[in-house]
Amino acid sequence: MGKELFGTDGIRGVAGEYPLDRATVYAFGLALGRDLTFRGSSPKVLLGADTRESGPWIAELVAGGLEQAGALVRHAGVITTPGVAYLTRTGPFQAGVMISASHNPYQDNGIKVFGHNGFKLPDSEEHAIEQEIFRLSHKGVEPRGAVPSAEEDLARKYVDYLASTVETGIDGFKLVVDCGNGAAYRLAPLLFGRLGAQVTALNAAPNGCNINLNSGALHVEGLREAVLDGGADLGVAFDGDADRAIFVTSSGKVVNGDAVLLACARSMKAAGRLDGDIVVATVMSNLGLEQALARAGIRMVRTPVGDKYVLEEMVRLGAALGGEQSGHVIFREYATTGDGMLTALRLLETLRRAGAGLDELIADLDVHPQRLVNVRVREKKRLTELPAVAQEIRRVEEAFAGTGRVLVRFSGTEPLARVMVEGPDLAQVEAFSTSIADAIRREMGEE
Repeated sequence: MGKELFGTDGIRGVAGEYPLDRATVYAFGLALGRDLTFRGSSPKVLLGADTRESGPWIAELVAGGLEQAGALVRHAGVITTPGVAYLTRTGPFQAGVMISASHNPYQDNGIKVFGHNGFKLPDSEEHAIEQEIFRLSHKGVEPRGAVPSAEEDLARKYVDYLASTVETGIDGFKLVVDCGNGAAYRLAPLLFGRLGAQVTALNAAPNGCNINLNSGALHVEGLREAVLDGGADLGVAFDGDADRAIFVTSSGKVVNGDAVLLACARSMKAAGRLDGDIVVATVMSNLGLEQALARAGIRMVRTPVGDKYVLEEMVRLGAALGGEQSGHVIFREYATTGDGMLTALRLLETLRRAGAGLDELIADLDVHPQRLVNVRVREKKRLTELPAVAQEIRRVEEAFAGTGRVLVRFSGTEPLARVMVEGPDLAQVEAFSTSIADAIRREMGEE
């Protein structure tokens, strides 16, 4: 059962253009509201948004559709995606809606939906909402906005919760925090400062158009420079909705989700809190992580890309820790989604318990060369329909003879084929990734 609007992380696109044009956004609110009212009368729905200039009008149209369907709407204002998930799970809300395009530029936006359990909606429910959106769009409904006032106390309640999870304290740590001019721009400095850290905040002045602009989790050069210049213990960079985090060590090393999983998994295992001695990661996580975890007696289980699928597998296996190389890390004891600020707290506690810096804790992580190539495509086809591509993949896998990995997948949010090749030799990895990408371009690349 395929979906057309919902990708791996909600609905996403250019704000103002389909599927984020005014009519479709309103139809989404109306469809979600009808889905919820079908299950019970007067459902309450929480709205949140990041700092994009398109956030307010999208929120108004979503709210208008929800209210037209009989739902009651509360607006948390600018808040992180995991903040919406937490408040939906612990509050009187049947659903939570986050308006954000995560790490994308400001021209884009998106809509993510959480159920009352704090989980992103299952594929079957997303599909049902899609069908209702298409039906409403065919009828030509007239968009009607509503302007729910933002309630600051909701975001504060989320910060209070995060602070309450800290056991060993983070006082004395010298931190540099790159907020990416996104959803964490107020909340992250507030949280870490309240817990006693000495905080230097970067990119904490959003103007609606500068979210993720040369800053945040995808652009850590400025953060690295600030950590080294200031002699900080740690740097942390968030993406636009702060559901993931990338770190910089005191020596200037950039650390992604794989290394965070390794450091936290070993610490949790030592404390008897790594249920089943399992870590759930995705097909993108490095072979070096799998090998380092295995040396510590920890089994790594892989899922498709998307923290939604990581979480589903964690629940199925009863795992306490999982995440993605991109920086989404899920601590099941505390949250139902990746949470950059929560990840930073858990990592700081890990450093405090070990009495060591992050460089020392991940020194044995042998990262295999990995190359990711994005190919813009006209359409998305199964690899079985592309024999020349499948043949090139087989050739590369035979050449690796079990020492490397090949992964070809389509982006859930963009018209891209993603080619990932990993192996022991960088030159070989680069050559193989290029040859597979070229095969895809010949078969289905854009003119």
